[in-house]
Amino acid sequence: MQYLEAIRELKFVKGYQPVRTVHISYVPDEEIGGANGAAKFAKSEEFKGLNVGFMLDEGQASPNEKFRVFYADRTPWNLVIKALGMPGHGSRMFDNSAMENLMKSVEVMTKYREGQFDLVKAGLAMPSEVISVNPVYMKAGTPSPTGYQMNMQPSEAEAGFNIRIPPMADPELLRKRIADEWAPHYRNMSFVLTELGPIEDHMGRPLMTATDDTNPWWGVFQKAIISAGGTLSKPEILASTTDARYMRELGIPAFGFSPMTNTPILLHEHNEYLEESVFMRGIKIYESVISTLSSFEGGNHEST
Repeated sequence: MQYLEAIRELKFVKGYQPVRTVHISYVPDEEIGGANGAAKFAKSEEFKGLNVGFMLDEGQASPNEKFRVFYADRTPWNLVIKALGMPGHGSRMFDNSAMENLMKSVEVMTKYREGQFDLVKAGLAMPSEVISVNPVYMKAGTPSPTGYQMNMQPSEAEAGFNIRIPPMADPELLRKRIADEWAPHYRNMSFVLTELGPIEDHMGRPLMTATDDTNPWWGVFQKAIISAGGTLSKPEILASTTDARYMRELGIPAFGFSPMTNTPILLHEHNEYLEESVFMRGIKIYESVISTLSSFEGGNHEST
């Protein structure tokens, strides 16, 4: 809505005429990975015909006066590990039951998760700069009409994890860790890894947009914020994921930005809100950002 209000103000009230074409896109499925939304759109002839030179996607609220800007996202992976073992009566004791095999893997993964989290707690890394491995479900047991058979050890057990990988991490090392340590064959383990989206751009580089003099759009964006009376915080990696990664995959510079200062981060939580004054100020910020970016004559002159 802030985009639309800013463009309405620029076009119909101020009569602004951009040098570059401004496109606004609405695509489905961003919350579930964007495979049938932005990913397909970015590969379409329609998108190619737009000749996009720069892209803005959503950012995140800032709890203080500074606006946050994001130059990269973490890539999501879904991992399901499955353990097999000898089924048997609850009174029996034997090695390598399905539950035992699964719990050994969960213990190893938990230690890895703690190691990554310790870097954050010690102030050595931001939450978005480490690999997060979070359990989302566990499933095992022999069903009964009232729940589970409490005197039976199951032959199968599985657990699911949501993994988020920052762009500077080596995905091949993580794949090897999963196969060798988290779900090794010698412990009757198997796994299904679903990698949701790209890891590298079309040149084999990490999906990051430069925030220095090598990227002329960065200076223009900074200028737009300053001109509107705003202050930017240090550029960050977004802990979650947006559709901007599909643009970065094509080599298109993309920033995540939402002009929401002095606002708690309440993504998908109860009572997520935005103060009216923050919303209205955000429109003015977008007016400056959109007009400044769309009048920039540097970079690729032939792009929009």
